Amino acid sequence: MNSGLRRGGTIVAVAGIGAAAVVMLGGSDPAGAGTEHESFAFAIGNKTLSGSDQAVGARYGGFDLVVVDGDEATPGQVEAMQQEGTTVLAYLSVGTIEKWRPWFDRVKRYRLSAWQDWRDEWFADTSKAKLRAKLVKIADGILDEGFDGLFLDNVDMVEVNRHKQQRKGMGVLVSDLDALVDDRLLFAQNGAPGVLGGYPVQDVGPLIDHLDGWNREDVTWTYDFDRRRYVRNRAADRGAALEELRAIGLEGLETTATDYVDITDGIGDGECEAVANAVGVGALPYLVNIGLTRDAVEVNPPSC
Repeated sequence: MNSGLRRGGTIVAVAGIGAAAVVMLGGSDPAGAGTEHESFAFAIGNKTLSGSDQAVGARYGGFDLVVVDGDEATPGQVEAMQQEGTTVLAYLSVGTIEKWRPWFDRVKRYRLSAWQDWRDEWFADTSKAKLRAKLVKIADGILDEGFDGLFLDNVDMVEVNRHKQQRKGMGVLVSDLDALVDDRLLFAQNGAPGVLGGYPVQDVGPLIDHLDGWNREDVTWTYDFDRRRYVRNRAADRGAALEELRAIGLEGLETTATDYVDITDGIGDGECEAVANAVGVGALPYLVNIGLTRDAVEVNPPSC
């Protein structure tokens, strides 16, 4: 079951696009959303964990909630971050199979079509009970490294029509992982329809029943793989993403928002718009390049 993060009454000050905006996160927030933490880092890219345990702890000690790669982070690094007061979640993709994982040979037989945007990554056939059992065992080993919980990626792969047959299995897998984490945290990202409503035709209940938190990528800004550049989402898409964050926050989950931006040119009006949009619906913002590298640490938490 959802372990039920208690919603705080933290005040976060955001100056967005030349004007200062103060948003109350908690029960009195007009958006109805809140957060247990005050800052968030999505740090799963290359070199995010480089350096000594102490260096990693110092790098992310300024963040209350950090997601790192569950396979790469060592117990010493996890402990170093936790000693700084940071809640550390282990990233685990449950909707794809990645060639670079040490357990690839154990799960490669369950690959579906390749994901064209990412090399050596395939969608996973979660309809197979044996794959689900293997992923739960892998997750169990990751949690043994001392993490405060799991952060599940690509749960939303079942949202597309060609993966409808995997929906029921994904629901079972999320439920099984919920039981595994016990009193630790379980976060997921994207796939708001399944999170909020489940998949009734396949008799899958809302995934939100198993989650403590939810991250929405590409809220205001995204990376266009075809044009190979960062682009601002259309107004309708921005509004839809923010409404998803608002709706899930109203259900009591902690919400975070990850926007992909060009961090090489610093923080400007476009980045501050992303921050203001996220905070306006009670979500913790994180600005990062598409590689999710440690360079983003320098611009986060954003000073808008």
